[in-house]
Amino acid sequence: MSLHPTLQPYADAWTHSIEAISELVQPLPEADWNRRTPCPGWSVRDVVSHVIGLDSEMYGDPRPIHTLPRDLFHVTNDHQRYMEMQVDVRRHHTSPEMTSELELMIIRRNRQLRNENREPGTTVRGPLGTELTLEESMRRHAFAVWAHEQDLRTALGRPGNLDSPGAHIARDVLLAELPRVVAELAQAPRSSAVVLDVHGPVEFLRTIRVDIQGRGTLETAPALGPAATLTLDWETYVRLACGRVTAEAVADRVKTEGDLDLAAAILRYFAVTP
Repeated sequence: MSLHPTLQPYADAWTHSIEAISELVQPLPEADWNRRTPCPGWSVRDVVSHVIGLDSEMYGDPRPIHTLPRDLFHVTNDHQRYMEMQVDVRRHHTSPEMTSELELMIIRRNRQLRNENREPGTTVRGPLGTELTLEESMRRHAFAVWAHEQDLRTALGRPGNLDSPGAHIARDVLLAELPRVVAELAQAPRSSAVVLDVHGPVEFLRTIRVDIQGRGTLETAPALGPAATLTLDWETYVRLACGRVTAEAVADRVKTEGDLDLAAAILRYFAVTP
């Protein structure tokens, strides 16, 4: 393997999730490809199309030349339009076409990863012409594919892999956004702390401290007398942070203590994925 050791965990997590997706969809009858998923406006076919499209672009294939229809009411901004292109171009593909393309993409991407010898800090292109490091690109991609594996599992009633390698990468990606959510969006008081207590297949306790300048930082040390504490299970945390459910829909699965207005504001801004 020529892959840099720093990048290997992301490649391993991607492999685990993409193979799980393939296993989930290979035996599906045609009707199940139209099942609704937690992704707004997307069916099982659409989520798989999105995953194929993501990996196609990671591989270096050109984006499809395609005009989106005007009646896609779930598409409201440039980012969504960008992502919808790879989805809409496959909307009328049959299940054999979908599974064949997915399998071919897995083979091509595995070969690419075996031959990947660039440094983690190498600059690569991301969605909408953005630039980021190869490490960040692979990290985000491993997270995205795991999150979409969970979307498919929810749609198909096949729960699992909530503690897989991709789950631990998802934890780190989502936690990195919490200081912004708490300090900037929810506007927690300066010189305060908020505690997040998550239990289940992936367990952790984190403190978000807001300093005198109003900047948030993430810490593992528990806080004495936090302004607010949120306790919830891992699956609910993921679904909230990925924008798959509203706080109102899972109110019975989230326990809040302390400043309830602050806790409600944090939950209001909890979704951090585009």
